[in-house]
Amino acid sequence: MLTVEKIGGTSMTKFGDVLNNIIIGKKQKNDLYNRIFVVSAYSNVTNWLLEHKKTGEPGIYVKFVNNDDYSSALDDLCEKLIQLNRTFESIGLDQNAADEFIKQRIDTAKKFLQSMHKVAASGYVNKSNIYLAAREILASIGEAHSAFNSVNIINNHGISATFVDLCGFDDSESWTIDERIKQKFSGVDFSKTLCVATGYTKGTEGIMRAFDRGYSEITFSKIAVEVKANEAVIHKEFHLSSADPKLVGEDKSIVVGHTNFMVADQLADVGMEAIHPKASKPLELAGINIRIKNTFEPDHEGTLISRDYVSDHARIEIVSGTDKVLAVEVHDPMMVGEVGFDLRIMEIFAKYGVSYILKSTNANSITMVINDKENSKKLIAELSEKFYNVTTKPVALVCCMGTNIAHPGFLYKAAKALCDNDINIECFAQSLRQVNMQFVIERQNYSKAIVALNNELCVKMK
Repeated sequence: MLTVEKIGGTSMTKFGDVLNNIIIGKKQKNDLYNRIFVVSAYSNVTNWLLEHKKTGEPGIYVKFVNNDDYSSALDDLCEKLIQLNRTFESIGLDQNAADEFIKQRIDTAKKFLQSMHKVAASGYVNKSNIYLAAREILASIGEAHSAFNSVNIINNHGISATFVDLCGFDDSESWTIDERIKQKFSGVDFSKTLCVATGYTKGTEGIMRAFDRGYSEITFSKIAVEVKANEAVIHKEFHLSSADPKLVGEDKSIVVGHTNFMVADQLADVGMEAIHPKASKPLELAGINIRIKNTFEPDHEGTLISRDYVSDHARIEIVSGTDKVLAVEVHDPMMVGEVGFDLRIMEIFAKYGVSYILKSTNANSITMVINDKENSKKLIAELSEKFYNVTTKPVALVCCMGTNIAHPGFLYKAAKALCDNDINIECFAQSLRQVNMQFVIERQNYSKAIVALNNELCVKMK
């Protein structure tokens, strides 16, 4: 059984646990192989390289774009990564080899960036293309660092491991992402070596351009499809659970166990990704199941996401949502009966690259819930210019999801749970598929709503 397994940055930073719980664990020698690990950069490294994913704090990439001293910033990063190497000495990392690798990689990246900076300054090329290429180069450093270290440590424990470097620093091949993956894995005997691949893959289309910070899951997905894996496994620092344990408490957070790709898509739509939707689709189409496991509970089977799973009994599997959304309502007394009215709205949404999460209508109003981001301001400004009355409201969205919830009573129980906690439903949506009930509520009630819905629909019905 061949598996492709992704390890996230938080888990990678605790590589001793990864080594003991995932790579070696209780496995017999014959069970160590037929596994490909796709690794993320250690925690915060990609934030240092690009920008902080949550706060937006600028990293080396921003310095490059702003013509600041990115060269010294790369030197500082090198020292940070060398210090990070020291934290793995006790579990077998060869410090000299690890330090030399990252020094060479950063030195090569620095030379690339210096050349690109000169070309950009010449005025003969579109700077945006240069900047995108620089972003690709910088992003790859973190995964190369963690993958090299992992292979070094594994080999030093007497296990045959192979470093599959997909970053393309050592070649000038004009391969697509798929072609590079195919070339790098061609001829590998997975029964004799454990492969560790970089989460970043160099390709002519640019993996960062297409997927930005979700690129490691794209690499993971493409590798699994290429090698025809039996299962794709994602190791996280937590289980896929009925609700966020930080909100509802560890004792009230239930491991989902089984769900399907439709529910995973609903989670991704509200920004709570079990897996990036553009990574899950190829796996779904190839019939490869995804298993979400907790790095720190290796004996637990985790949650299996499959194409055809439907719970054998009616239940809410996951309560989730977001408190970082806006409700945008377009109201027009003349809307009633006008064919194609919402097409005019959607054309403006498309212009600004904004997608809605929820849409609800009546005779003369259309309400859409969108992510509360910078580009939403320009969208709302143009909507206000073009339509009779446009109102916006900061709100939260809470969702009750499941593979078998098309039964009388679920909507009643959810609405009652919110009502009993003095939470008003501002707007509601559910499609005929009935895998997701979406409730728009006041933003300050988000946490309270998650707790109420989880306790009523998941804990009581367990």
